[in-house]
Amino acid sequence: MDIDFSEYRLSSELRGHEDDVRGICICGNAGIATSSRDRTIRFWSLDPSNNRYYTASKLLLGHTSFVGPLAWVSPNEEFSEGGIVSGGMDTLVLVWDLRTGEAVQTLKGHQLQVTGVALDGADIVSTSVDCTLRRWRKGQPTEVWEAHKAAIQAVIKLPSGELVTGSSDTTLKLWKGRTCLHTFVGHTDTIRSLAVMPGLGILSASHDGSIRLWETSGQVLMEMVGHTSIVYSVDSHISGLIVSGSEDCYAKIWKDGVCVQSIEHPGCVWDVKFLENGDIATACSDGVVRIWTVHQDRIADSSELESFASQLSYYKCSRKSVGGLKLEELPGLEALQLPGKSDGQTKVVREGDNGVAYAWNLREQKWDKIGEVVDGPDKSMKRPILDGIQYDHVFDVDIGDGEPIRKLPYNRSENPYTTADKWLIKENLPLSYRQQIVEFILQNTGQRDIAIDSSFRDPYTGSSAYVPGGSSNMHTTSEKPTFKHIPKKGMLVFDAAQFDGILKKISEFNSVLLSEPDKKSLSMTEPEVSRLGAIVKILKDTSHYHSSIFSDVDIALLLKLLKSWPIAMIFPVIDILRMMILHPDGATRLLKHVDDKNDVLMETIKNVTTNPLAANLLTSIRFVTNLFKSTCYYRWLQKHRSEILDAFSSCYSSSNKNVQVSYATLILNFSVLLIENKNEEGQSQVLSAALEIAEEENLEVESKFRALVAIGSLMLEGLVRRIALDFDVEAIARTAKASKDTKIAEVGADIELIIKQS
Repeated sequence: MDIDFSEYRLSSELRGHEDDVRGICICGNAGIATSSRDRTIRFWSLDPSNNRYYTASKLLLGHTSFVGPLAWVSPNEEFSEGGIVSGGMDTLVLVWDLRTGEAVQTLKGHQLQVTGVALDGADIVSTSVDCTLRRWRKGQPTEVWEAHKAAIQAVIKLPSGELVTGSSDTTLKLWKGRTCLHTFVGHTDTIRSLAVMPGLGILSASHDGSIRLWETSGQVLMEMVGHTSIVYSVDSHISGLIVSGSEDCYAKIWKDGVCVQSIEHPGCVWDVKFLENGDIATACSDGVVRIWTVHQDRIADSSELESFASQLSYYKCSRKSVGGLKLEELPGLEALQLPGKSDGQTKVVREGDNGVAYAWNLREQKWDKIGEVVDGPDKSMKRPILDGIQYDHVFDVDIGDGEPIRKLPYNRSENPYTTADKWLIKENLPLSYRQQIVEFILQNTGQRDIAIDSSFRDPYTGSSAYVPGGSSNMHTTSEKPTFKHIPKKGMLVFDAAQFDGILKKISEFNSVLLSEPDKKSLSMTEPEVSRLGAIVKILKDTSHYHSSIFSDVDIALLLKLLKSWPIAMIFPVIDILRMMILHPDGATRLLKHVDDKNDVLMETIKNVTTNPLAANLLTSIRFVTNLFKSTCYYRWLQKHRSEILDAFSSCYSSSNKNVQVSYATLILNFSVLLIENKNEEGQSQVLSAALEIAEEENLEVESKFRALVAIGSLMLEGLVRRIALDFDVEAIARTAKASKDTKIAEVGADIELIIKQS
């Protein structure tokens, strides 16, 4: 049917999920299925007495983690009322009978999260973060193959019978059976969603913020750009309209490549789907599914529209600040009923979605309106986003024991104990981790000295925590001595980079190589230059480190430059690798190139220290220091500890102060790692290196401080206190305590306190 475009308006809200709604499946005329982070699938049936209301008729329980992709099985002999296929974070594909609401098949095989499901005749096809595409028939696996070299994020079946997959390697692939007919190249970031555009081709939505329409030949027919963040979903209608959903909290409607309407939501828009009648369903991180329509008889009544406007206003208000103040925390106009205390006193009050400043007029005894308060350039764009919500910090937390990396969001205004308590319960982790999480937050936000209430209240039950073996007296004062700077917990990294300068320097070096006939073969090709730019783009976008992914081609390019370029030209390449190691996927991919036979990391360290240039030494020390961010490198760091420290041993006395500080940071990180692993031999070597720095007179203050913290930590929690005393650490502590620099004096006092304990 044809639809002349007019504004979409809210028709109804489907409420029932208790967490983000992640997926939508239009089930013919039977209804709508939705999946959620709350581990459930809900089936919604159209109310026969009202053509715009849906009621939840089925609740499907079986997944043990959040549920994502869904597919509809039309009624047949096996499923008289139809069925649902679902994929989850739990690596399972479940097949549901809608008549009974029970899971009738559990398809096990994927190793990681299931990201896509589709029907191919009687077969089920599924894709996963494990890079495989699997085919299932009557509950049994019939085929499996690695369809991409990176996580597969989506799969669809074309009307002509072929399958299309979209991946974190930035490509789409067209499949006939297990044969790849074509690879579509154009996006610069993960492809998150695919859809069929009737009569034209394939739609793709990407983390790069764009939507593309492709012919099956691979030619790009159209590119739609308008979202300001990740585009999570895309769908089309027979009318020619396209709808997309994004982390920027908008569903956008497109016609002929032009955005004709943007519908704002009170949260991230995870999924969007057209109904056959042209209505649109959207899945939001606020746990609500909304239906939007252009048909006048299905538009929500005024009270429902006002309610949605209030939800939106509240959400925007909760995120908005004016003049550095949270809008939701500002008083209303009633605050102006109280007189001011002095002439010119200012007060900011909330008027609608704005903050307005008033000044007290002492002479006339009234508040004069100054004007609307506005912020400067939007600082919020630099704040990390998790599930559509901005936070001051989003940390990667490695629980260990083979568990996946968890995301811990935190705002500086929050009590870290409360944040830790809620997060541990949400992640189903032991409350015994509580103090470690709090210390992690304080360490990584620079809030170690703030006074906070550590009393526990379960956010769900309101009760206090029971700690086995704990004292019944909550106010007992600890007799342990308190230290200002030790022991050091957590690792330090060098996470700032001038990416534009790095790219400029690589470009300069590449031009030099091109100009020299005997070195021209070492230069980068145009596609490689473009690929390097794409790598840097990913590294710049730190708010999406949890979802962005590199390809093995990216790593191969950087290692090729590292190995083939002249030694004097490799420092900007090392600098990119230094930042890549802070990216979860970058760290994992680089690890594949570290083995006993061909250890590219040790090879690089040997090269730069054999021919010592300040720029190479600086970038390589910082690169090795950043390896401590990823626990997967701990084994390598311990194995090569002696070689690494010997190679860089002369750097403590470098004339370059940045090299001094970088080397001292490397020593400090090694001390933390070796204390955790109770490696006495390693601790002794690190202690010796730290003492060497501490005894040197003309060094950068920060270098000396970090070395002293390493010494104090090793003495307090390590196995080398007696060795330190034998090295006359008392004299070093005494000299440090007498320093004019406050930090040096404080850590000197810390070490003296340990010596007194001895």
